[in-house]
Amino acid sequence: MAFTLGVDFGTNSARALVVRCADGAELGSCVVGYPSGDRGVLLDPADPHLARQHPGDYLFALERSVRGALAAARARRGFSADRIAGVGVDTTGSSPIPVDRANRPLALSARWRRNLSAQCWLWKDHTAWREAARITEAAARKRPRYIAKCGNRYSSEWFWSKIWRCLSVSPEVFRAAHSWVELADWIPSVLAGVDEPGRVVRGICAAGHKALYSDDWGGLPDEAFLRALDPRLAALRRRLYAKAHDATVPAGRLCAEWARRLGLARGIPIAIGEFDVHYGAIGCGVREGTLVKVIGTSTCDCAVVPLRKRVRDIPGICGIVPGAILPGYYGIEAGQSAVGDIFSWWVETIGGGDAGLHGRLSAQAARLSPGESGLLCLDWHNGNRTVLVDPRLSGLIVGCTLHTTRAEVYRALIEATAFGARMIIERLREYGVPVRRIVCAGGIAEKNPLLMQIYADVTGCALLVAGSNQACALGAAISASVIAGAHRDFPSAQRAMTSLGSRRYRPDPRRRRTYERLYAQYRVLHDGFGGVARNQGLARVMKELLSIKSAAAAR
Repeated sequence: MAFTLGVDFGTNSARALVVRCADGAELGSCVVGYPSGDRGVLLDPADPHLARQHPGDYLFALERSVRGALAAARARRGFSADRIAGVGVDTTGSSPIPVDRANRPLALSARWRRNLSAQCWLWKDHTAWREAARITEAAARKRPRYIAKCGNRYSSEWFWSKIWRCLSVSPEVFRAAHSWVELADWIPSVLAGVDEPGRVVRGICAAGHKALYSDDWGGLPDEAFLRALDPRLAALRRRLYAKAHDATVPAGRLCAEWARRLGLARGIPIAIGEFDVHYGAIGCGVREGTLVKVIGTSTCDCAVVPLRKRVRDIPGICGIVPGAILPGYYGIEAGQSAVGDIFSWWVETIGGGDAGLHGRLSAQAARLSPGESGLLCLDWHNGNRTVLVDPRLSGLIVGCTLHTTRAEVYRALIEATAFGARMIIERLREYGVPVRRIVCAGGIAEKNPLLMQIYADVTGCALLVAGSNQACALGAAISASVIAGAHRDFPSAQRAMTSLGSRRYRPDPRRRRTYERLYAQYRVLHDGFGGVARNQGLARVMKELLSIKSAAAAR
């Protein structure tokens, strides 16, 4: 009887999960929060775009979460830690880390411990928006094929933007870094005892979706292109990697040190690292025609299309990468930069309430009918990831009166995220990607029936919920089961180890008619403030507000 271990590194904590390969039964889990910063995130009060994490937090949470999950599993009959056949890891991304020649993060040394630029540049760090715009402009002129596969816009959330930003604001950190490694690649390399960045096995997931990597043009962007951005980026390219791999290639085998620290057998295989939502899609049973939505602080949408089929370039999509997510398929990614974060902002920051206020406002909002409040919002509180790909957009609430209540705004914010989700679905279908069913995962999908029903009513689609409430860690464990030989391939592993919950949300025709009218007005705001419509004046309002804010802060 074989078991595998999946470790999911999220924004605020890490979760380890012990899974039985035969049927996907979950025997034990443990969640450990990151000890540094604000719930694990290092912030700068002077720059709301900054979000970093201390790499030592990952090692702290890795050891404690795995030992905790194993302790929980030992209470189950038939389990023994020596039957763990493999380990899989998923993380946030793009979250690159500056490392030295020994593959050790700079922030683990005393010199760089408190330097924010020497930390892991967390996925939701948007400080590199200027660099992202310059990469987009340069690629459009010199290498349009580079950005054609990522929606024709390079994002401030991604690999090259963040590294170039580090070079701009902290050249001393850039000089000290021998290389940069994505968190999704670094954790498996640590488990494998890799002590040289050039020997880290890089995943196509991070490379293709975030670093402009493609076998079609020989890997990473060519040196001539990078030299046009900055010659120091071209020099760095030689110290990164030449090849990225899909999940059929292992990241290595568990080294003696980490076998001892975790209480596992030395030499068991380690699956290649992927982003949390990509392994989450596998944990939800993704296949062609299924859109997986992992709904949390942000939302990521994943779809797959077999490599034998042609996939058109899709404007505004985060990436179309062969071999990403599921081997043998194109991995297609989209998403929204803030979802749960928006609700938390309204309840905790604006409302000043505790976590219980979420439930009370949900109950009050559920008694409202669509359109009853007269409110309409834009869900851009952390920028727009898809389909506008613009981090310098911001949130909007239209229709407030002196009688507007907290619950009415709360519901309007949920509706706004549903409208943003519909924009993504329509863009995928417009370019030939089939969406026949939607499977949702994440805490919000499991705990917020109001949101799920609104999403069904707005999108017109039935929404299913993943059978596991730990889909990302489960997907990592599934990948480990294939690498360990417990299953012959990913489809057979998914059939054995994934399931769907019993709860289904179906669109209500009456509510849907009202939402059709509201969605039409959402499109007016979306296209106007997003710069899509002819009235380009609206598109400048949010950016001008940010400029005024920056000037005031400088004064």
